[in-house]
Amino acid sequence: MSDFWKRVEEELDYLGKNKTYLARKCGFSLTNIGKGIKLGSIPSADTAVKIAAVLGVSVEYLVNGTNNPNSSKNHEEEQNQLRLYRKHSEIIKKCEELSPEKEKLLVDFISNFSNL
Repeated sequence: MSDFWKRVEEELDYLGKNKTYLARKCGFSLTNIGKGIKLGSIPSADTAVKIAAVLGVSVEYLVNGTNNPNSSKNHEEEQNQLRLYRKHSEIIKKCEELSPEKEKLLVDFISNFSNL
């Protein structure tokens, strides 16, 4: 599998989506995506643009793994934080609605749970 498709799969995972979702949103057949993955080929520019738009990332990121050839470690960390936020945004929204007392209970629960 090419790095392009590995990054696509990582982004789908972060978004909690699958290849069927990607195919539907891009207007592609799932079979064509499967062929691209199997062959390890990078899609045409217009196809890559559609995929990047659905995933909310740049084409450059999907192709090269970076948005800027001179990206710094801070930029990489920001990208990782953004992906984590996208992955857990529903949980974060629900946590923000909690009262301080319930928030403390949740933090205590998670702390105790992770110590198991």
